[in-house]
Amino acid sequence: AMAAEGSGYRLRCSLLGHGQDVRGLTRGLFPPGGFVSVSRDRTARLWAPDGPNRGFTEMHCMSGHSNFVSCVCIIPPSDLYPCGLIATGSNDHNICIFTVDNPAPLYTLKGHKNTVCSLSSGKFGTLLSGSWDTTAKVWLNDRCMMTLQGHTAAIWAVKILPEQGLMLTGSADKTIKLWKAGRCERTFTGHEDCVRGLAILSEMEFLSCANDATVRRWQISGECLQVYYGHTNYIYSISVFPQCKDFVTTGEDRSLRIWKQGECVQTIRLPAQSVWCCCVLDNGDIVVGASDGIIRVFTESLEHTASAEEIQAFENELSQASIDPKTGDFGDINADDLPGREHLKDPGTRDGQTRLIKDNGKVEAYQWSVGKGRWIKIGDVVGSSGATQQTSGKVLFEGKEYDYVFTIDVNESGPSYKLPYNITDDPWLTAYNFLQKNDLNPMFLDQVAKFIMDNTKGQTLLSTSDQYSDPFTGAGRYVPGSSSGSSTIPAADPFTGAGRYVPGSASSAVAPVGGVDPYTGMGAYQSAAAKIENIYFPKQDAVTFDQANPTQILGKLKELNGTAAEEHKLTEDDLIILEKLLSATCNNSAETPTAQQLQTLWRAINWPEDIVFPALDILRLSVRHPTVNENFCSEKDHVQFIVLLLKFLNPKGKQANQLLALRALCNCFVSQAGQKLMMEQRGEIMTQAIEMKSGTNKSIHIALATLTLNYAVCLHKVNNIEGKAQCLSVISTVMEVVQDLEAVFRLLVALGTLISDDTSAVQLAKSLGVDSQIKKYASVSEPAKVKECCRFVLNLL
Repeated sequence: AMAAEGSGYRLRCSLLGHGQDVRGLTRGLFPPGGFVSVSRDRTARLWAPDGPNRGFTEMHCMSGHSNFVSCVCIIPPSDLYPCGLIATGSNDHNICIFTVDNPAPLYTLKGHKNTVCSLSSGKFGTLLSGSWDTTAKVWLNDRCMMTLQGHTAAIWAVKILPEQGLMLTGSADKTIKLWKAGRCERTFTGHEDCVRGLAILSEMEFLSCANDATVRRWQISGECLQVYYGHTNYIYSISVFPQCKDFVTTGEDRSLRIWKQGECVQTIRLPAQSVWCCCVLDNGDIVVGASDGIIRVFTESLEHTASAEEIQAFENELSQASIDPKTGDFGDINADDLPGREHLKDPGTRDGQTRLIKDNGKVEAYQWSVGKGRWIKIGDVVGSSGATQQTSGKVLFEGKEYDYVFTIDVNESGPSYKLPYNITDDPWLTAYNFLQKNDLNPMFLDQVAKFIMDNTKGQTLLSTSDQYSDPFTGAGRYVPGSSSGSSTIPAADPFTGAGRYVPGSASSAVAPVGGVDPYTGMGAYQSAAAKIENIYFPKQDAVTFDQANPTQILGKLKELNGTAAEEHKLTEDDLIILEKLLSATCNNSAETPTAQQLQTLWRAINWPEDIVFPALDILRLSVRHPTVNENFCSEKDHVQFIVLLLKFLNPKGKQANQLLALRALCNCFVSQAGQKLMMEQRGEIMTQAIEMKSGTNKSIHIALATLTLNYAVCLHKVNNIEGKAQCLSVISTVMEVVQDLEAVFRLLVALGTLISDDTSAVQLAKSLGVDSQIKKYASVSEPAKVKECCRFVLNLL
């Protein structure tokens, strides 16, 4: 009975209303002190405290889903909706958004391909959803901004962190991932089974609960700080008390558990098998929802505690609930069979091994610490210690340790049975004993024995490390071209400073941006009194790479042609044709490039990658000409063209090719056909281009920033919020790594252009935390354009 647990939480009220399992709860903002519940009965209900009474009143019932409703969260108030909004997710794959005073949805978010089982809201109207389709999605108002892909199984839990732009997802693949600006920054491993719930403690710490019956406390940096044991079955839900690190959990062991200072201080059993959800109200009361469709509220406040009759009724219900001991816990431990305190005199065999003892009729769990050379108490046990293979290498069943405890479902409707097994046991004998003990049909012998063998073969208890070197950056190993001195781009002759053709040498790296000549800095110097005018953004036209030295490019092409294999060699006529093409596109001559010239160029840019760079440079220059642009970017050939350029954006490829391919992509934006193609292929191009951030080559970083800027120019005109979201994510990601101030400047112009005249984009940029990323550039002294542009952007944010 509950009262036996000493003071602490007692029943406040039981609320009937839902017709089936209550699957989600969240504290409400309006009316104050209330909460929202959602259920398998396809409804969401808003509850308000019942004035002076102990109960709650159902304000209204919201419907809009065609299947079970599985999760709920509150979207904070905004100017438009001063009472906030309610978001619900369902097995119908949709998310419904309600106002607090209307039973029908304001709008519905569609996009997930399976059950939406978790929702979390952030600042500036952002909403994060997790689904069984293995993705999480970020929504702003009624639009999907980005999709987080990386988990290999259902995402059961999502949370937006207070630190802007950071998001967490917990999955049935047993991992938790931290996302920044839409990209996975870190994966947390440790749970042994499906992660079911997440709760935020602070900007730096969070909690997770899982089907492995443990709660873990993590640092954002990746370290697991603590594991909490107590539950004896799946933990479905975790909720934190306001302004502290204490929390509550609920799970499949029919219990609500209250944790203070890291200890489980109270366990409240409920008369329902699955306690699906919990939330803590502002006054510290705890609301729980369970498989019996009843919502129960528990309180520490004496004046809110239920009447003696109600408590008696609750306890009677509890005592009458029939619990199959085999499904309740890992079997109920028979305390009489457990050894006493003397059992702790023998040292443990491995770190984290657990032992149960009986002391004054109470069962306690201890864990062996190799470091301290002694047994450390890890908690009082209610039913079992909930230890997992992670902590003891063993699972506890009926007070004994086993390598495995399987759950066997013999038929759909009946109970499931626990089958304990050690690697040293004989599978046939174990299967036989299991069937005997549970009075099951001996016909199942083959099936059960095969199940044991299939699930234990090749078992090692050592987990392999997931830390391998990053395939893109190759962190931790030598990468040619990453250090000065082994650059794959020949440096300029240190004496003459020129004299040979170098793709992407410094002179071609700068194009005047935003009307300020980056060389003379014209317009950048002003007396302090003058009002600085924003000449930087929104930028209206694409920025191109125009600098050219046709003689050197052709010289290099001829030289490399001499070394080319026969099937690639160009004839003298071919070289003359390419020379004509260069002069037609570089010298603003009246000649129009011919089909023959373009065919020859196509052959040259398909050269092997160690000699192709002069041909790519001819492409970069000629694609600015409307005829060439139309030819390469028009409907018929464009796919091959993009595939070819993206092939050069391989992080392991040659830097000269990476650079020239990026510049060619930038120059595609000069004509209508090029813009159309670049916008159609945006997702693919940006995803590939962003991998170029990992190098240290400044020119490549500037080209990458310019590509982003050219996308921003197009997106500003068409106002495609999904496109802007991808662009903002790229800006945020690249901003983290670039050092070069010209690249930073171009990213700032891109950012300003994207968010100009678009409040949604401003909200999104804030929610990604871009403002805090760029603040440091507001105080750069030289070049002045960086500081000025940065301040204009910050004014918008």
